[in-house]
Amino acid sequence: MGQFVFALALFGPGTLHFWQGWVFTAVAITFCAYFYRRDPQLLERRLLRKEKSGTQKIIIALVRIIYLLICVLCGLDNRFGWSGAYLTKVPPWLTLLALLLYAGCYFLFIPVMTANRFAASIIQIEAGQTVADTGPYRLVRHPMYAVSLVLFCSLPLALGSFIALPFATLLVPILIWRLLDEEKLLQRDLPGYAEYCHRTPCRLIPFVW
Repeated sequence: MGQFVFALALFGPGTLHFWQGWVFTAVAITFCAYFYRRDPQLLERRLLRKEKSGTQKIIIALVRIIYLLICVLCGLDNRFGWSGAYLTKVPPWLTLLALLLYAGCYFLFIPVMTANRFAASIIQIEAGQTVADTGPYRLVRHPMYAVSLVLFCSLPLALGSFIALPFATLLVPILIWRLLDEEKLLQRDLPGYAEYCHRTPCRLIPFVW
């Protein structure tokens, strides 16, 4: 349902003659189909929507609103040519590079979700949950967010819009806020997470933070 809403936001205010938008939609659907066939239980966790924490409800609402706004702006930009009129057109080579980066992010999600089968879309501690400390989790504590930030920032360029790019950067502090709030819960309720933080000190960027 989420992908349908975002696709509607992308094409609804704009036009169906939007090849970047079709590639964007196809990549997301392909990724969902891959995990539906490979690990439907994990995909089910990624589709959870009801946050329990009031803070996380606010954060998720902000993420969805901004992401939706980016899709709408990109669709309108494609239709009316705002980037070309007020700034400059996104060069085709940059659009292709951003699309490759966007698609590459989905490939990077695969080892992250393979290493952490409890990677739900909401913040929760499940019965039997253990600390994920293999694969990408040996480098940073939140590889899912690290990849998501790259994906969000590449999205406007992949959709041929400079106009929407500043709105994508708003997601950076919001996801960091989500990350820091999530860590409070994990350190309090997930056995072994505090020790894991000492072993893996960086949250998002290896050797930096």
